[in-house]
Amino acid sequence: MTRDDLKDILHNPKLSRLDILVILLSVDSGGVRSIKELKELAAYGGLRKPAGWNISDILSRSKGIAVRTNDGWELTKEGKLHAASLGADSGPVVTANASLRKCLSSITSPDAKEFIEEAVKCLEARYLRAAVVLSWVGAVSVLHQYVVSNKLAEFNAEALRRNSDWKAAKTADDIGRIKEATFLQILESISVVGKNTKQELEECLRLRNATGHPTSLKYGESRVASHIEILILNVFSKFSV
Repeated sequence: MTRDDLKDILHNPKLSRLDILVILLSVDSGGVRSIKELKELAAYGGLRKPAGWNISDILSRSKGIAVRTNDGWELTKEGKLHAASLGADSGPVVTANASLRKCLSSITSPDAKEFIEEAVKCLEARYLRAAVVLSWVGAVSVLHQYVVSNKLAEFNAEALRRNSDWKAAKTADDIGRIKEATFLQILESISVVGKNTKQELEECLRLRNATGHPTSLKYGESRVASHIEILILNVFSKFSV
């Protein structure tokens, strides 16, 4: 939400003091705010009451919704979700990040889990390019592990059919020798994914490739959220092992 949105949202009589401060902390996609800045934002939105509040005391009793750092107060991931529930949505990345976190509990592969945890941290810090790359690498890691556990013989047979020099894979690292675009094609051929799913994953791969190299491509939170949503629905929620 923007500063101008404050004029519409701050004057709901049902909001608690903490709710109001959470909304103020979520302005302009969040970030660290000093007490002075929070009071100025409230005044900008036409609310004078926070000028007389003990803001530090209110936030310190927020039970993990907000934390104080060296530079001021900021929302935690729980706080960002609370802000969204109040109508102060910090953008589609907040929702995508919450969904990605839920997937972590079902992923047992340490390598895949590490990539996804790092993607979550990048989303929280709004490092969008890094989040695209790491979420894709995490998805590929999940698919590699699934093939090793469930489809290794079929995968090797199809890889050999396509390339007579293919040396049979035994581990996820071995599968990593093959190009990711070819890997997706093989997954379709051995019925791990359908044609439409493969095409969506190819789009994710194209974004990852454009992001992982120095290009002039620009995109925003909605595109990143869409990328992650595709991976959640078609990889993380289906093939976690």
